[in-house]
Amino acid sequence: MGVTPYRHTASGKKEQVERMFDNIAPKYDFMNGLLSAGIHKRWRKKAISLLREKKPKIILDLATGTGDFAIEAIQLNPDKVIAADISEGMMKIGREKIRKKKLEGKISFQKADSENLPFASDSFDAITVGFGVRNFEDLLKGLQGMHRVLKPGGMAVILEFSKVTSFPMKQLYGFYFNFITPALGKLFTSDRSAYTYLPDSVQAFPSGRDFELILQKAGFKDIRSKRLTFGIATIYLATK
Repeated sequence: MGVTPYRHTASGKKEQVERMFDNIAPKYDFMNGLLSAGIHKRWRKKAISLLREKKPKIILDLATGTGDFAIEAIQLNPDKVIAADISEGMMKIGREKIRKKKLEGKISFQKADSENLPFASDSFDAITVGFGVRNFEDLLKGLQGMHRVLKPGGMAVILEFSKVTSFPMKQLYGFYFNFITPALGKLFTSDRSAYTYLPDSVQAFPSGRDFELILQKAGFKDIRSKRLTFGIATIYLATK
């Protein structure tokens, strides 16, 4: 099962992740801005810009959370974006964002599990995932599900945290991620485990070349990656 949010709970990772995000949903956007100093917005814009040449009309934003990636994808002028997640608490906040932005005609939310996607094969021109694949209970099965619902020639764009390797950023980032992040999570949210799980899950995630090999095993081709901000995050591009 790997790293889980609640180490002394018998339930599976999927159920624990759903519970965790339901718990932190009210503070999720605030914490993202606080912990990243807004850098995550630039990362997201960069990831979406890499889809511009594809001109996707039907997009799936998987592990959408409160919908920020789906909202950014509107810059591509798609006909439809389906924002999918396992956490109803997160999507409730996302739906309110969409309502305020008057994007109900473009973006719809749907509860969906990456390993059992309720969509027909070859349904989407593009799939985006922002900081979500490391939360999959079965990483390979989740990626295979993404590959199945992607149209031939379609592209998956995955933005995920990475392991920083260069001195002194490795040491500085490690201290911030392992000590400051959990402390801020404990201070501002009711779920202290969520922000302990964050650095643990990043450390356990097979980033870089290791993740590219899993994408290949899932059936993807033309796999590329772009490291961002000293390697703190990486954008992975993969085609069906």
